[in-house]
Amino acid sequence: MGINRTILRPVAFLAGRHAQRQRRAFLEAHRRTAQVQQELLLRLVRHHSDTAFGRDHGFGGIRSYGDFISAVPIRSYEELRPYMRRVLEGDSNALLPPGERVLMFSLTSGTTGQPKHIPVTQRFANQMRRGWNIWGVTALRDHPSGWLRPILQIYSPMRETTSPVGLPCGAISGLLVQMQKRIVHRMYVVPEAVTTLKDPQTKYYTILRCGVGRDVAMITTANPSSTISMIEVGQAHAERLIRDVADGTTRPPGERPHQIARSLRFKRNRALARRMEAGLHDDGQLLPTHFWRPALLANWTGGTLKLYLPRLSKLFGGVPIRDIGLVASEGRFSLPLKSGTAAGVAEITANFLEFAPANQRQTDRCETLRAHEVEVGREYFLVVTNWAGLWRYDLDDRVRVVDRLGESPVFEFLSRGPHTANITGEKITEHQVVEAMRIASLAGGLAMERFVLQGRFAPRPYYELSLEAPDGSDLEPLADRLDRALSELNIEYHSKRASGRLGAIRPRALPPGTLGQMEDEKIRDRRGRPEQYKHQYLLTDILTEEQSIEHRDPGEVL
Repeated sequence: MGINRTILRPVAFLAGRHAQRQRRAFLEAHRRTAQVQQELLLRLVRHHSDTAFGRDHGFGGIRSYGDFISAVPIRSYEELRPYMRRVLEGDSNALLPPGERVLMFSLTSGTTGQPKHIPVTQRFANQMRRGWNIWGVTALRDHPSGWLRPILQIYSPMRETTSPVGLPCGAISGLLVQMQKRIVHRMYVVPEAVTTLKDPQTKYYTILRCGVGRDVAMITTANPSSTISMIEVGQAHAERLIRDVADGTTRPPGERPHQIARSLRFKRNRALARRMEAGLHDDGQLLPTHFWRPALLANWTGGTLKLYLPRLSKLFGGVPIRDIGLVASEGRFSLPLKSGTAAGVAEITANFLEFAPANQRQTDRCETLRAHEVEVGREYFLVVTNWAGLWRYDLDDRVRVVDRLGESPVFEFLSRGPHTANITGEKITEHQVVEAMRIASLAGGLAMERFVLQGRFAPRPYYELSLEAPDGSDLEPLADRLDRALSELNIEYHSKRASGRLGAIRPRALPPGTLGQMEDEKIRDRRGRPEQYKHQYLLTDILTEEQSIEHRDPGEVL
C-alpha cells in the first residue's frame, strides 16, 4: 500500500483504541438519553451566555428545557442570518463565546439567493471528527478487510470563497481531511490540490487516476452520483486511463493548472494496465473490479438518493454500501451502526435535538418532542441546537423513526421540507424557482404566471419544466434562462450542473387547461375551497422516466 506497515500498524492500533473508546462512550450515552441531552443543553446555554444572542435571549435565567423553549423560538437560517452575518464580518461574539476562534465557514445553499455560512470552530470540528471516528471504527468492525488500506474520498475544498475578513468558506470535509494525523492523512489517495479542479471531467479523471494502482479499500463521498460519475468518466476515457497506468502518467481529457500536474507522481504499472485491458475486452467496459477490490462504499442512501443505488451496486459488483448518516454543513445528526440501511441513531452527544411532528408542523399547536419522547413509526422534522451557533434551528429535514437504541431514536432521512426539491444534493427551494422564473421571464419578455418544475430521475437526472404555452412556442430559450438564473441563486445547483451530475432543465408543453384541471381535482380530492388553494410551482417528489405529470394522482403531484 506504499506505507511501511511495520510503522503504520502500532500507530493505527493506538488510533483504533482511541476510536473504540469514543464508540463505547457514545453507545453508553444512549442508555440515559434524557440526562445526556439535558446536561448538554445547559452546558451549551452556559457556554454561550455572554454572546450577543445569549444576552438577547436571557440565557442567564435559563435553568430548564421549559425555560429554554420559552426564551428561544424555533428559527430558520434566514431568521438567524443577522447574527450569522455579524460573525461572517468578524464579530464572532454575536454567536460565539469570547476567545472562540472561527477556523472557516461551512458553505451551503440557502432558501433565497444568499448561501448559508456556518461558523466552524475547533470545538465544532472536533465534534465532527469524533462522529467520523465512531462511524469509521464501526464500519471497519463489520468490514475488517478494509483495515490499514487506502481510502479514496471525493470531497470539495475548504476554500471555495473567502469571508470579508479572509477566512475560508467552503466544505468542512476539506478541513477535516486536513486535520487528520499525518500518517493517517497519507492513507487518503486524492491530494487536496485535486479537489480544486473546476472542470468535472478533468477532476473525476484525476481523482480516479490517483486511486488506480492503489489498494483502495473504501470510496467515500456524500452523494453516490459522484462515485458513479467518476467511474463513468473512466469508462468514457478507458484507453487513455490504461495508457496512463502503463506509462506512469496522468493525462486528463481537459486542462488543469501546471502546479497540480507537477504535484502528481505515479509509477509505471504495465501489469495492471494489461489486466485492465483484458477486463475491458472481456466485459465491454472498464469496471472497478478490473483494478480495485474495495471492502465497502460509503455515501448517503436515503431519500431520493436511493435511486442511484442499483447503478452503483451494478458498477461495483455488489460491494457493500454503508450510509454515512445525516451529515450536513450544520453538523452530524445521526450515526448508522450497520450497512444496508439509511437509518442511524441520533447523535445526542454533539447536538440538542428536538423533533417537530410532521403532521403538526404547519399548525399553531405544533409542540416539539425531545429525543427520548419520540415514537417509533412516526415522522418528524429536526430542530437543532449545537456548537455552531445554531439555536432551535429548523433543519427542514423530514425523518422517520424506525427503531430505538436505549432511550434514543434510530431514524432515516426521508426528504427536505415541503418546499424543497433534491435529486443530487442541490436542495432548490420554491422561493428560488419562482425568483429564477421571474428573472428568466423578464429577460425573454414573456410573462409566465403558472408553471411546474419537477425532478426527473434518469441516467443523468434533470428538472422538467411543465407549462402551458401557445402553439408553436419555442420553450427551450426560456428553460435555458431559467437554468442559468437558478444556478445564480443556488450554489449547490450550480455545482451539480457544473459537475455534470445534473442535466439542464428540459421544457415540456402541456395541453391548454391541464394545470387548471389538475388544481380542480386536487381541491375536490382534499375537500378544500378554491380561495384556500395556493399553486405549487416546485414539486418535491421525483418522477421516473416512465411517469408523466398529467397522468399522476393529483393528491400525489400537487
